[in-house]
Amino acid sequence: MATIVQKFGGTSVGSIDLIRNVARRAAACRQQGNRVVVVVSAMAGETNRLLGLAREVCDLPHHREIDVLVSTGEQVSIALVALALQEAGVAARSLLGHQVRIVTDDAHGRARIQTIDASAVIEALELGEIVVVAGFQGVDAEGSITTLGRGGSDLSAVAMAAAINADVCEIYTDVDGIYTSDPNVVPGARKIARIGFEEMLELASLGAKVLQARSVEIAMKHGVRLHVRSSFHDGEGSYVVPEEEVMEGPVVTGVAYDRNTAKITVCAVRDDPGVAAQLLRPLGEAGINVDVIIQNVASEGHTDVSFTVPQNELESALAAIEHAARTLGSGTVTSDAHVAKVSVVGAGMRSQAGVAVAMFEALGAAGVNIQMITTSEIKISCVISEGSTELAVRALHEAYGLAMEPA
Repeated sequence: MATIVQKFGGTSVGSIDLIRNVARRAAACRQQGNRVVVVVSAMAGETNRLLGLAREVCDLPHHREIDVLVSTGEQVSIALVALALQEAGVAARSLLGHQVRIVTDDAHGRARIQTIDASAVIEALELGEIVVVAGFQGVDAEGSITTLGRGGSDLSAVAMAAAINADVCEIYTDVDGIYTSDPNVVPGARKIARIGFEEMLELASLGAKVLQARSVEIAMKHGVRLHVRSSFHDGEGSYVVPEEEVMEGPVVTGVAYDRNTAKITVCAVRDDPGVAAQLLRPLGEAGINVDVIIQNVASEGHTDVSFTVPQNELESALAAIEHAARTLGSGTVTSDAHVAKVSVVGAGMRSQAGVAVAMFEALGAAGVNIQMITTSEIKISCVISEGSTELAVRALHEAYGLAMEPA
């Protein structure tokens, strides 16, 4: 008897008919002799609706109360899915985050899971029930409801799969797998049958929307096999597995892009040890993630420092960095909210020369100017003008021959 965790996102539970479809899938899996845990998100659009209500009440709602509010979306979903299962004659039980005891820190809106007490889930499974668990939510040490951030239901599902030692965690979504790039941008994008954790983590963190990056990180840490599948039809999707289970593939596996990017430049920063840390420390203290960082060659004891932050945090980042720049006696601070990041990812880069040159040539031939570059062992990212994003993605996908099946 296998233990399977199935996660369904908001588009998969967006109506009563779709909820019945989720129940049908879970029931079919149970009838095959498997133990089944279903993790669901709020119905499509519900979280945004609830946030809109909060903004009607006050301009700056408290994060704790926002978590109390938005977590109700998942409570509705799990009850409806459990009812649909029961109506179909299948024993089912719904559990909220605090009932499962998904314990998190107290960072409301972006909490991190610390422990999971899965005893209630295991007890229900042993009774032959399908357990329907609320995604996206947990509880802190003081008993306050917390939420895990956007895409947090993926994280809930993978963490639950790790806690109960599930054989696989199936992620059901509105696409039928993981593609070499966004099919909406690249019509010739190809579905990837099997991809390693490391490559998938890079793609997810660089803008690929099919999986949340933190969920892939947990899957990799605990060895949870993932299967990304379509909610709307049967058939194999894409597997995310340990690297040793992936045969040697192409040098570049996929092309990702991220439009939620903004660039900040601080001019005339003192070229002294420790100054960069003093400049960027306020961003870390504010919980703002700094991505690409470039420091120009020093001239006359000063240098320019450029870096990227999430576009939706630009205003907060500017407030923090402008104060730090004044304190350090630096020059002007400028920003550009109209940039994007395009990236190529592939484990084969470790042993293959010329990957970066091919990327730069492809972007040059397409007339795309590169503003910033960053690399790791298995990825190369370039910051470009936002208006060139789709052109760049298509050019890179073609340059690396990703539409073709690997030999």
